Amino acid sequence: MSWTQCPDPRPGDATAVDAIETIIVPRSRDLGGFEVRRVLPVAGRRMVGPFIFFDQMGPAAFEIGAGLDVRPHPHINLATLTYLFDGEIYHRDSVGSALAIRPGAVNLMTAGRGIVHSERSSPEARQEGARVFGLQTWVALPEAHEETEPAFAHHEAEALPSLDDGTSFARLVAGQAWGQRSPVRTFGDVLYADILLRPGGSAPIEDTSDERALYIVSGTLEVDGASFDSGRMLVLRPGTTVRIRNRTEVPCRVVLVGGDAPDGPRHIWWNFVSSRPERIEQAKEEWRSGRFDTVPGDVEEFIPLPEDP
Repeated sequence: MSWTQCPDPRPGDATAVDAIETIIVPRSRDLGGFEVRRVLPVAGRRMVGPFIFFDQMGPAAFEIGAGLDVRPHPHINLATLTYLFDGEIYHRDSVGSALAIRPGAVNLMTAGRGIVHSERSSPEARQEGARVFGLQTWVALPEAHEETEPAFAHHEAEALPSLDDGTSFARLVAGQAWGQRSPVRTFGDVLYADILLRPGGSAPIEDTSDERALYIVSGTLEVDGASFDSGRMLVLRPGTTVRIRNRTEVPCRVVLVGGDAPDGPRHIWWNFVSSRPERIEQAKEEWRSGRFDTVPGDVEEFIPLPEDP
């Protein structure tokens, strides 16, 4: 499919000033020598569609022998979606999954009633000099599916729909856009696309979901004549259609996320998300007392329940 088959904004459609509802600047956090940029949640904007947590991981390069070591920890009532631009993460979880995720592939882990997982650099990556650069996002499950059975799905980059016109490339990680549909199965509408605009490239952002946002990973993005630097999330107003462009000589990478508007308020505490505060209290006690399942192949360590996350 060609980008030219996707409609441009019509004359009289919203300008960038009108199309962008909120601009979010992430906060940097040091997680023991590993820096992340926390985008969501933020005061005044807890979610975009079902996305309730959004972190940029890295880019980070570790010394030989070192690497990422996120010890086993629990989740409930959400799905984690992990996507990398560079490097590798070895994933293990309590339903028995054990594999490496690499750039362009997607890991979707549905916590449901409860799951435990770890994320580490493999021994091979440590020997070569481990690298990590990507996004870690959490999707709040619809209330009717919060207590679904835990599950894990991995899709290689080649299995995901893509478009490329020579100056613009997009990989549709989840949901549907530009006449394409991702094979990644989600509860409700979850939209996620990785867009690379080479110099002179452009792409239409259609009005296909209740809520949408653009996160600028690198480069400078132009939206209807206004320019925005990397490390910004641009939350679009519902109902708007815009065309994004790269007028610089440096590639610009953007991630489009969104989906169904929340079906009610969500509470978040540490790694737990739920529509019910009492469910989070239950999960705290279950983790404190060791009643979650363990992670095969990674049972020696775990992250204790924090006093104040």
